[in-house]
Parts: sequence; structure tokens; C-alpha cells
Amino acid sequence: MNIKQKIFDNLKNIPGWRTDRKLVAFAVDDYGNVRLNSRAAYETVNKAHQVKGNRFDQYDTLETREDLEGLYEVLASARDGRDHHAVFTPYALPCNIDFEKMGESDYCDYHYELLPQTYEKLEAQQPGAYSGTWALWKEGIRKGLMQPQFHGREHFNLKVFEEKLACKDPVLMASLENRSLIGLGKTNYPSINWTAAFSFWDAERDTERFPEILRRGVDAFERVYGYRAVAFTPPAQQFPESMEKDLTVYGIQALDKPFFQRRHMGMGRYKKRLAYAGYKPENGLVHLVRNVVFEPTHGGFDHVAKAIQQIGAAFRWNRPALISSHRVNFCGHIDPKNRAKGLGDLKSLLDAVVKKWPEVEFVSVSELVKMMARR
Repeated sequence: MNIKQKIFDNLKNIPGWRTDRKLVAFAVDDYGNVRLNSRAAYETVNKAHQVKGNRFDQYDTLETREDLEGLYEVLASARDGRDHHAVFTPYALPCNIDFEKMGESDYCDYHYELLPQTYEKLEAQQPGAYSGTWALWKEGIRKGLMQPQFHGREHFNLKVFEEKLACKDPVLMASLENRSLIGLGKTNYPSINWTAAFSFWDAERDTERFPEILRRGVDAFERVYGYRAVAFTPPAQQFPESMEKDLTVYGIQALDKPFFQRRHMGMGRYKKRLAYAGYKPENGLVHLVRNVVFEPTHGGFDHVAKAIQQIGAAFRWNRPALISSHRVNFCGHIDPKNRAKGLGDLKSLLDAVVKKWPEVEFVSVSELVKMMARR
């Protein structure tokens, strides 16, 4: 790791909430979200439209039974100083596109369904991959291996989606016909990434329905996962600054945000913002800032060594290590080698952490929020 990266890893840990305990939490985005249905779906869409997909478009699928079984085995194998196993906090979505209902209406209107319905359909269509997966999801929650938090109602921008739907965008239509949502590419708005559900161009007009989407989303989260979410990170980390103070209305106690961000203010105007972890009385929220990156299937370097160095920097400044990752690292439905790489590196990381810091404590994001709120 170069000297500039080491300096940055230390600088971003200087401000913020501190603790003498060596706490490690995993914040893993995108669980519960349908991106790619199958290898056949990707090949069909790609053959017709030459989708220049990234690893999310190529490998990111709704978690299968084997994905969860492999993940649970790795998490349970690591024991901290209290003899507690490791835990994932999946930033998860409770809803997905209802492909059948949209097809029945000739793809004229957007319809969504709850995650258990999605699993029920996939279990019938692909029983080898999805039989019993939703029951396994709930088992992981009961055992404390998975403690999901809120990642939005859907992981795409509804404004962009509906505009592309209205003009029957060929890539979108091919995706929907193959029960997927990949490769939509650029939008007509410089400030809107198609995966960013809460990004906007016009700060007033485009955000009008965001409160209702949030309300329906957190209610759906409770119905699906069995409890009220306390932490929220928006898809692609984009969210109107003006709405942060209103998150507590929906029961949210903590906002997970990037250390540095160019915050869009509308019509192409931006402000630079730095964030640090801790309770913010101005909006009544705990702010969470991830200070460790672990993306083992992205790039060709030693991700375990990088994460260990960043965890060490966090502990040096008496900060908890909040490890950022994505579900795609642990997906094997398209390519089992992708899952094997991700889970293998995760096992190596957990073993290295326990060996280097025997007193380490694995905690969920919700546990971390409780500690920070008290302080």
C-alpha cells in the first residue's frame, strides 16, 4: 500500500466517536436485491445489446442457498475475545420488481413485490439454487449471523426507470423480459446514477415522492425481516441533504454515509462534504462512516492485507473498524469461483483479525449504533 493511502487511512480516523474496545462490524450492501437472474439471462441481454457490464452486472444475483450456507459457515468459524462469532450487517432491500405483473400490463407501469414472494417464485423456477433459501435467510437472522438494516425500497432510480419504460428502452426491456435489471448505463441527468434510488436533478420536483418511498420501504422492511430498521444507507450513497433531518420520522436512528462526498444540491450544483462518526444533535442521527474497504473480487491486489492495515489504522485512533463490502463478493450463482474467492478471503481476513487482536469484538451495526448513541 502506498504512502498516500496510509496517510489517508489515518487522517480519516482522526475525527469521530472513540472507544477503547476493538470493535469490528461489517456493513455489506445490496442483499435482497434482484440484479441478475441467471447466466442465461446475462448472455441473452448481452448478446442482443452488448452490455458493457461491471462485476455487478455480471455476477450480482439474489443470494442463493449455497451463497448463504457458505457465508454462514465462514462467519460461524471466527470467534472473538468473547467467544462470539462474526456477524454481517447486510444493508438489505425488502422489495423487488414484480416481473410477472409488469409483463401482464405490457410493461406500462411499475409494480413491486416483497422479498419472500420473489424467493417463492425463484424457488419454483430455479429449485436447485433457491429451494429453502428464504427459510435459511430467517435462520441466519435468528442465529445472529445476519442482522440486516435498511438500504431503500428498491436499488434503482424510479424517475430514470419510468422514463426508460415509457420509451421502451431496448436494454431495459430485454432486462425485464429476462427477470433482471442490468446494463442501463448513462441517464439523461448528469447527477443521477441509475442505481441511485434517491438521486435527483431538480431538488424540488424530483424528490417529492421520496418521503412516501421511504415510508413504504421501512414498513416493508419490518414486514419482511421482522423488526424495525435503525440504520440506513441509501443505494449508491446518494441522498438529499435536506431530508436527513426527517429520517427519524421513519424510525431511522443512524445514517451510514461516505467520508468524503460531493453532495448534489440540484441542477448540477454540488457542495463538498466530509463526514465523521458520532451523534449529530442537529439532525438527531448517529452518523456512521466506513473506514475499511473489503472488496475481494474487485482488482488484483491483496485485499486481506489492505483491510488489516486499515483496521489497524482505526484501532490506532481508538475507532471501531466499520468494514465496507458488497454482496457481489460472495455470489456464486453465475460463477462459483467468484463466491469461492470472496469467502476464502473473508475467512482469511477473520482469522487474521482474531490472531492479531485476540481481544477483538465482532458487533452488528445496530449494536454499534446503540453504543454511539449512549455517548
